[in-house]
Amino acid sequence: MKPSDHPPSVLDDLFATRETPPWAPAPSRKERARTGRREPAEQRSLLGEILDLMFAPLLLLWPLSVAVTFLVARSLADVPFDRSLVDRATMLAEHLRIVASAPRAEPLANTASHLLHSDDGGRVFFQVLDVDGQRLAGEADFPRPGLYDFPEAGRVKLRNAALRRDDLRVAYTYVPKSGATTEGSGQWMLIQVGETLERRTTLANEIIKGVIFPQFLILPLVLVLLWFGLSRGLAPLKLMQQRIRERRPDDLSPVDPREVPEEVAPLVQAFNELLLRQARSLDAQKRFIADAAHQMKTPLAGLRTQAELAMRDTDPKQLQRSLAQLVHSASRTAHLISQLLALARTENLRDAVVLQPIDLCPLACAVASDWADQALTRRIDFGVEYGDDSTRIAGHPILLRELINNLIDNALRYTPEQGMVTVRTRTTPDEIVLEVEDDGSGIPAPERALVFERFYRVPGAQGDGSGLGLPIVREIAVQHGAQVEIHDGIRWPAERGQGAGTRVSVHFARLSEPDG
Repeated sequence: MKPSDHPPSVLDDLFATRETPPWAPAPSRKERARTGRREPAEQRSLLGEILDLMFAPLLLLWPLSVAVTFLVARSLADVPFDRSLVDRATMLAEHLRIVASAPRAEPLANTASHLLHSDDGGRVFFQVLDVDGQRLAGEADFPRPGLYDFPEAGRVKLRNAALRRDDLRVAYTYVPKSGATTEGSGQWMLIQVGETLERRTTLANEIIKGVIFPQFLILPLVLVLLWFGLSRGLAPLKLMQQRIRERRPDDLSPVDPREVPEEVAPLVQAFNELLLRQARSLDAQKRFIADAAHQMKTPLAGLRTQAELAMRDTDPKQLQRSLAQLVHSASRTAHLISQLLALARTENLRDAVVLQPIDLCPLACAVASDWADQALTRRIDFGVEYGDDSTRIAGHPILLRELINNLIDNALRYTPEQGMVTVRTRTTPDEIVLEVEDDGSGIPAPERALVFERFYRVPGAQGDGSGLGLPIVREIAVQHGAQVEIHDGIRWPAERGQGAGTRVSVHFARLSEPDG
């Protein structure tokens, strides 16, 4: 392998393994079914979603509202009728107290019929029982109170009952018989007055009609007003959509979030962040194209000049030298193109890198073995140093391989023959450090911050580098959250005088060991 040769960029493998290029047509429904991919969700209207979420609960609660309204209306209707029923039972009880010493059935029945007469069509039933349970007047089959319903003097109670398939509302009370004590003697007469529920139901229905029917008339108006309000509320979104469509293709300026409602402001902010990333990507592409054009102009012009000179040479030896120079220039140009593409690809992957646990030491050893032949050809003492500690980090193996390749390439390019290059991994309590150290020409301290700029080369530096190796290293390190530092390396041998080479260190965060 010649000194100017460079292993092929392994980033090609990264892009070769992508499932679907962005320009590929969308898969058909059969293809999605074969590969197990889900069908895309149907696009829905935001206005329709809001209306559905509002009206679906309303329609579910509507029957419940009608039932609650009926119960409330029925309770309201019961109040006056219960009061009237209690008054009738009280009047009948007062009359019975007057004649309690010798109540007779026929006069009692006539009096009760007169007191309980109803002019509004309601049906009223009554019953009067003597102390021994004998009926004095009223309905014979009128249901009696419960077994545990004890008498309470002067109190009229209410209950529901049924008489000959008619539902009744019953008011009843106990009257002590003349000559008996009110408590403990058991000398009580029972008075019951019952009324059918037709009038109550009619009044309850009237109340429901007065409440429900206006709701049926108001509901369509509510729907129209809601639709109108939601449409006006979504108008800023339509206005923003129109403004975005009217933009020029090269206009990547942010959208003012103050022009949209507060709830939509986070969406606009996210869109502005996307525009910012897109602007950065376009700037990087423009910068890459400009840099590539500028850097490619000189080697291509040199290739053309050397080819023209070779065509004029008649001496076979001179022709061989010219062709060798052409091959060397072509190799340098190919190396420059490879590094330009590697830098562009690493920048494009800045927001899409997925890191995974990886052991850095075996990877560094594997990459270093690919450069052993080139180091041997140049008679460079090339080796790898590592310890027994774990070197697990979170990284992308393909990008890390590219990083190590560029570090070793730089070290070999700027190290003279019979020099020394060492690849080293070491550990600290918090970090895993990758180092590539050489005894080459070195980088002066004032220049160490500048060598990470594209195409920058230290003035007077020996070697034919392109000035892209360390920028690629820094870009990949940033994507891994790592820090790159440059220090003095291996001191020069005595025969070369005083000086030191270069040590480039990349500091990665240590990945905790898995349990078990």
